[in-house]
Amino acid sequence: MRSTAWGAYKGITEALRARLASGEFQPGAALPSEAALVAEYGVARNTVRRALEQLAEEGLIVTQPGRGRLVNAPGQRTAATRPHYQRIAADLREQITSGELAAGALLPSESALATRYGVARGTARQALAALQDITVSVQGKGRFVKPQ
Repeated sequence: MRSTAWGAYKGITEALRARLASGEFQPGAALPSEAALVAEYGVARNTVRRALEQLAEEGLIVTQPGRGRLVNAPGQRTAATRPHYQRIAADLREQITSGELAAGALLPSESALATRYGVARGTARQALAALQDITVSVQGKGRFVKPQ
């Protein structure tokens, strides 16, 4: 793990992911508290939170009020546990591959996606960034579907 906070959350995420995979934490079991993880890894609370958020985005853990962060059972790791930006990106990718959004078509703006899906603009921005392999961004004009 790196000695600075920059990227340290990635090492913590990997370590926790390995612990989950090894069965150290069984499905339904609570993870150690943020305070315990801060002490264990010697980092700031925000660094631990970022690692835990990553695991939640992957559907490996879920937060339940009053119970903390719990390990998800493998069968519960469905599309419903995917982060919003991944679902938006999947929707747009489907529209592109089906031809609904043809080569050269302008994708909806961050603002339009935020309104359509009821998410923050940052979430919409992440969704668009996840489509870099099949789209191209033109400064001041928007993001377009790449020609095949």
